[in-house]
Amino acid sequence: MAPDAAHRLAALAAQALGTPLPLRLRAWDGSEAGPQDTPVLVVRSRRALRRLLWHPGELGLARAWVAGEIDVEGDLYDALDRLTAVVPDGGGRDLGRRMVRDGTALRIAAGLIRLAGPGVPPPPPAEESRRRGEAHTKRRDRAAISHHYDVGNEFYAHVLGPSMVYSCAYWDRADGSLEDAQYAKLDLICRKLALRPGQHLLDIGCGWGSLVLHAAQHYGVRATGITISVEQADLARKRAAEAGLTDRVEIRVQDYRDVHDGPYDAISSVGMAEHVGQVRYREYAEILHRLVKPGGRLLNHQIARRPLADEAGYRVDEFIDRYVFPDGELSPVGSTVSSLEQAGFEVRDLEALREHYALTLRAWVRNLEEHFAEAERLTSRGRARVWRLYMAASALGFERNSIGVNQVLAVRTEGDGASSMPLVRGSWS
Repeated sequence: MAPDAAHRLAALAAQALGTPLPLRLRAWDGSEAGPQDTPVLVVRSRRALRRLLWHPGELGLARAWVAGEIDVEGDLYDALDRLTAVVPDGGGRDLGRRMVRDGTALRIAAGLIRLAGPGVPPPPPAEESRRRGEAHTKRRDRAAISHHYDVGNEFYAHVLGPSMVYSCAYWDRADGSLEDAQYAKLDLICRKLALRPGQHLLDIGCGWGSLVLHAAQHYGVRATGITISVEQADLARKRAAEAGLTDRVEIRVQDYRDVHDGPYDAISSVGMAEHVGQVRYREYAEILHRLVKPGGRLLNHQIARRPLADEAGYRVDEFIDRYVFPDGELSPVGSTVSSLEQAGFEVRDLEALREHYALTLRAWVRNLEEHFAEAERLTSRGRARVWRLYMAASALGFERNSIGVNQVLAVRTEGDGASSMPLVRGSWS
């Protein structure tokens, strides 16, 4: 009998999607089906089908991808773009509900069982996050942050480049360099905060210290950076020592809820608030308000999702939650602005940087692909695959306006309402 697994899989995929699979498909038996001149979706093992049977939708696919049981040959961006075009806006959940309603779910499951053959569900890949206890407690937050950030500073150096900045860069042209764009972003934050010699900056979620180092070196401030990642803190302290800035830069392994000193002249929070969680966000904003002086500024740089007609229906993407940012949550930018103002801040400026993050992510993907073998050696094959998929998919998400990123500049006004802000934008001072 001629190999035909690919044809049978393609037929099942067409039933599930309601349209032909927009990629060529190659199965473990060497058979191929589907259109020519497209990226190839490779199903290397029947184990991938067993994962889908036990965990239909995103989670099953994610586990098969991380384990290397499915892959893409060709342009990954093109493949993801084509797949996104045929999946409903609600993703796998909407697709699953539709299949249950029209009766195709059972037929597809039966077809997968025949193809998958006998076998128990494979265990989840080792890279999957395993969590216990209530979300967004200090203990669980430490575990979530460690899962994402404590995977080796050398790995991140290959992905991020010399700047070691893990947030959206600020590009003046699309063909510019990542390093120049990250320098421009750090400088933009310092200018928006109107930093001056002798002031004290608090950077919440300081990463590997790039912003506090830039602020101390170029703006003459004292800078305190906090992170709950031990590996980040170790490298940030080393970088401060190498730059001769230990007298002006302090790095702490500390949760934002445990900061009781200050008040600070200015606070930056870059790529941190996504980890806070909605149940803690008001508390987080109130802590920032308490920690900054009257007249002091806050720069909050945060990824945002599109608002939903029914916000109670928001669910975190399973792949991102299990493999990338455990317990991470995104909010619409309007909710962020409201929370900051409810805490007592006056929001003075909002700058959307959506296209900038797409450019940044594509640069990181290029870095990872150029050093993929080394990235696998430094972490694991599965983790390197996680980072490649999530960054490529996120780049498309920013380009398609399904997610965005914004810098919100806010001030804690004086008792008489004075803001110390300029009358017009531009200088920020």
